[in-house]
Amino acid sequence: MKTAIVTGGSKGIGLGIVRMLACRGYKVFATYGHDDNAAHTAAAELGDKVEFVKADLADRSQTYAFVSHVKQASASIDCIVCNAGTTIRKSFTETTDSDWDTMMEVGLTAHLILLRELYQIIKPGGHVLFTGSTMGLHPHATVLGYGVVKAAVHAMVKNLVKVFEDKSVTVNAVAPGFVETEWQKEKPQQIRENICRKTALHRFASIDEIVSAFAFCLDNSYVNGSVLEITGGYSYR
Repeated sequence: MKTAIVTGGSKGIGLGIVRMLACRGYKVFATYGHDDNAAHTAAAELGDKVEFVKADLADRSQTYAFVSHVKQASASIDCIVCNAGTTIRKSFTETTDSDWDTMMEVGLTAHLILLRELYQIIKPGGHVLFTGSTMGLHPHATVLGYGVVKAAVHAMVKNLVKVFEDKSVTVNAVAPGFVETEWQKEKPQQIRENICRKTALHRFASIDEIVSAFAFCLDNSYVNGSVLEITGGYSYR
């Protein structure tokens, strides 16, 4: 049985990826940060195909504890999906050092640690996938830290290609635009309508439409070092 890791896997895009991998026969280790109810609901749905592990990736000690758990539970890893991220919606001048550090730790540093510490057991021909964002590709000042983290994620993809070259492990990112997640549904209606006006398809993406891009990266063995932008034709006009 193949083994996969998904960070931030209890809801939203992460849960969609977990479902996709479980359907493909993977044993999945999925992290979640705080929402026990979401994790328990997902675990009840997916059964023993998926193990949800509580690990707040903002706390580096918990990241290392998760690494140790995976090493004890599995001798090899076929796929790592670096999906976890966080945003702290404050203006540029209100963003504190702690806010910045938290966004960097969860979205970037925790995944660097994960890949470095598990490098030796990632199987040749495996896959490393990141959840990027169109905010990391185009200027977006609303949440500066989030955009910078995602830009760094995209740069990491390009550079990790050489790191994993000898293993023939592909490294890619999917960079979604606006997706119909619970977080996006909470936005004020006026903001949602403005986003739809700027999107050529005049709607948000479904989670399944984003997950299918991750599946494409698994199925096409020649896709490597790519950042796939899935935005529905969004324009910052």
